[in-house]
Amino acid sequence: MTSVPVEMTAIAISAPGGPEVLQPTTRPVPQPGAGEVLIRVAAAGVNRPDVLQRMGFYPPPPGASDLPGLEISGTIVAAGPGGDPELLGQAVCALVAGGGYAEYCIAPVGSCLPVPKGFSMEEAAALPETVFTVWHNLFERGYVRDGETVLVHGGTSGIGTTAIGLCKLFDIKIIVTCGSADKCAAATALGADLAVDYSAEDYVEAVKSFTGGKGVNVVLDMVGGDYLPRNLACLAEDGRHVTIAFQRGAKVEFDIADVMRRRLTLTGSALRARSADFKAALADEIHGTLWQRLAEGGWKPAMDQAFPLAEAAAAHARMQAGEHVGKIVLRVG
Repeated sequence: MTSVPVEMTAIAISAPGGPEVLQPTTRPVPQPGAGEVLIRVAAAGVNRPDVLQRMGFYPPPPGASDLPGLEISGTIVAAGPGGDPELLGQAVCALVAGGGYAEYCIAPVGSCLPVPKGFSMEEAAALPETVFTVWHNLFERGYVRDGETVLVHGGTSGIGTTAIGLCKLFDIKIIVTCGSADKCAAATALGADLAVDYSAEDYVEAVKSFTGGKGVNVVLDMVGGDYLPRNLACLAEDGRHVTIAFQRGAKVEFDIADVMRRRLTLTGSALRARSADFKAALADEIHGTLWQRLAEGGWKPAMDQAFPLAEAAAAHARMQAGEHVGKIVLRVG
């Protein structure tokens, strides 16, 4: 077993509030339980749920660390009771339910994936949260298939840029919405088939024009609220609408008769609170279907900016300002 210190530096939320409430602190290094490993963190991804947790709107699930951070990369330095000693020293990225903003983090063994060949630790840390989310919601819940067309809001976010990359790998056309002409240009450069500036154009009409009036097969939505009926208007017959967040509100009115008439499907999910077994099964599918393509150079995440761990507040300020294109990460070790 690699020598592990007793204490570590971590970023804690001192109280609900703005980015300034993210404060460096000293914590005991956590101890892995059965089915878990301890990872010496090299980098940690920054995601919208971290911002919501910091603001007091998204508490961690029972049993999870109160520290923010849902995805990490690093080296396994210890395994829980009965764990495989051959895991020690392996470079992995992992989906975690919390605790990523720290020098050491616990992860379920089943949620760990090897760092793909040719990926830096920062690039690997940018994979788990968005790849797991996009894969489960777009490919599993949305049943998207080769040759279909999808609409994804937030085209330059971590979710949006990941969706663009994965759609290009699997011959799926992707339309995204963005908040400016510059962001639309960035999304197009990443491979979006159409990027719509929602501040200047009606995305519903743009979708209808692009698809010859047929509409898209799947909408992946993180906006919610009054976007939902407009999203449904974008769907083709037998279309699927998948909700993963609701930034504009969780309640809305829509026409159920239209859903019935066009045989639409509405679904959604939240990944963080799902069981370790579910996440392990999802990791297995992603590894078997996607990981070799990544190792062969098929796609890498769009990287925005890396901040030192101590500057987590600045990373959050950048995300909240909406200035980023792609993934923001923290450099830890």
